[in-house]
Amino acid sequence: MTAGDAPIPISLVAHHVFCPRRAWLEAMGETTDTRQMAHGIAAHRASDDPQRSRPDSLRSVDVASETLGVSGRCDAVELDHSGHATVVEYKATPVRKRATVTEPVAVQLALQATALKEAGFAVRGAAVYFVDHQTRVDVNVTEDDVVTARGHVEDLRAMLSSGTAPEPLVDDPRCRTCSHAGVCLPDERKLSPVARRVLVADPDAQVLHVATPGARVSLRSGRVRVLKGDEDLGTLPIERLFALVLHGNIDVSSGLLRELLWRRVPVVWCSGTGRVIGWASSASTPNGGPRVRQHVASDRGHLELARAFITAKIANQATLLRRHGDVPHVVGELRALQRRVARARDLDDVFGVEGDAAAKYFAEFATMLSPGVREPLGFAGRTRRPATDPLNAALNFCYGLLTADLIRAVVACGMDPHAGFLHSSNRNKPALALDLCEEFRTPVAESAVIGAFNNGELDAASFSTVTGSARLRDGARSTLIAAYERRVATEFRHPIFGYRVTWRRAMEIQARLVLGVLDGTQERYQGVIIR
Repeated sequence: MTAGDAPIPISLVAHHVFCPRRAWLEAMGETTDTRQMAHGIAAHRASDDPQRSRPDSLRSVDVASETLGVSGRCDAVELDHSGHATVVEYKATPVRKRATVTEPVAVQLALQATALKEAGFAVRGAAVYFVDHQTRVDVNVTEDDVVTARGHVEDLRAMLSSGTAPEPLVDDPRCRTCSHAGVCLPDERKLSPVARRVLVADPDAQVLHVATPGARVSLRSGRVRVLKGDEDLGTLPIERLFALVLHGNIDVSSGLLRELLWRRVPVVWCSGTGRVIGWASSASTPNGGPRVRQHVASDRGHLELARAFITAKIANQATLLRRHGDVPHVVGELRALQRRVARARDLDDVFGVEGDAAAKYFAEFATMLSPGVREPLGFAGRTRRPATDPLNAALNFCYGLLTADLIRAVVACGMDPHAGFLHSSNRNKPALALDLCEEFRTPVAESAVIGAFNNGELDAASFSTVTGSARLRDGARSTLIAAYERRVATEFRHPIFGYRVTWRRAMEIQARLVLGVLDGTQERYQGVIIR
């Protein structure tokens, strides 16, 4: 990334003072939806409205300094009877409980005061108004403060011009209060247990699957509505929507699509059998520089990532067979193949081992079903599309759901789903999403399918046969979607970091670890391996 001659936002300089990596993430377009961010936005609501200006108090004043190469906006500029100006910054303190002027705020005020002077204002002073405390603290901006602020601007410009992501902070208390901890993952970069969890919680939102043929999804009064004719199938606030997945013949309004893209909420279209047809995502995506490096690495090949994906896949296959099957000798053979992947010399070797493991695994896959369930399904091994039996049809459908989830996770990180390291981009499929699918197929998709059959939610009658291929009936499709959603919402203890996390959140964590390898802050990648 090159900063060029464009002015640097003053707020970005303040973030750099707090943490260089935080500033990098902001510059890369990473956004978060945390409580402290929402609190800060609410606190600025009055000061962000220029129409609330008065002759002695200007609101939301745009400023720029050509000498420093920065631009920004002052929350308020107060003018006394002689025309002298005081710049006032509004701050909320949802985490920091004291009304204390920190170094980032002091630098921000110094830059704003300098820009105001260049605009012709006679600046007398500066202040911070703490909204939560309803307390005003005056700040004396000196020439030394301006020199310090200039140094931070130069350091930030050099960092952005280098194109290299700064290292995360190590065991630093700032991470506890940082709104970007959930995308930075500072403690996770070491790929070892995390003693102090800094991850944001899973969002209070949901993935909406619409699978009723002929339904229409639209937006009305801030709520997403699903209708079929005159029948109201459901509604939820748009703020609760994490992603929208459409299955089969579903219509969606242009107004809803526009609003979802504005909010960076992805929309994925699937066929009735679960195949991902396409997706829509915002043009405003983060990590443009690392995305370029992703394409370069995809073209050159990345054997270490490919090995890690398949190592995790085979390990998880062995574990699931050990838990639910009765073929210990096959489990042992899979463990041996798992170790062989680490010695693979090229992608052909990786695929060869993966193929051997898949043959052994699916030859015994039906042993994980109870006998009364197994016989009527007629499962004779793994077949791809079109599925010739109910079990393969269910697997295909859940693999499609998993692919949609991983497309969302990859897009959220600003990476291109098509540029993979194991699957070839020449296949014109979402290769990186399919790469990440490998480690999640068994613990998520296959586990959901096995559970749905064994607990009686699905059986042979849940499927129809059309021209030799098995297909889920409409009611069974909804049942399997519900089983899959229960699975991805299930918490487990992350095998690397040691804290509890849902499977859906784990998908984005793993995508961000791939991103870390690409931007240079992650030495290697390690997949999720269940025990």
